[in-house]
Amino acid sequence: MSEMIDIEVVYGLPHKQVLLSVSVPEGSSIEQSLHLSGITQHFPQIIISEAKVGIFSRIEKLDYTLKAGDRIEIYRPLTADPKEMRKLRAAKMAQKNK
Repeated sequence: MSEMIDIEVVYGLPHKQVLLSVSVPEGSSIEQSLHLSGITQHFPQIIISEAKVGIFSRIEKLDYTLKAGDRIEIYRPLTADPKEMRKLRAAKMAQKNK
């Protein structure tokens, strides 16, 4: 039997956030660990095979092999383009200063 490592899985929406502490077999990938974590019981809309994920804010692929203490972050798609939002704020400020 392989050793177990402790990891965390986090996902959040504006109205609900979940942090799961999970023990997974050493050598597990992000994808395997997401399945083992049961995160889709909390958020059925997550499609693990298509999820954009990272470890401590660093983008990783689903086949990344986890280390003890890693925190898998599942990222939601952006609802607005950050560049476009900055342009809109700048235009609004320019209008205010006239």
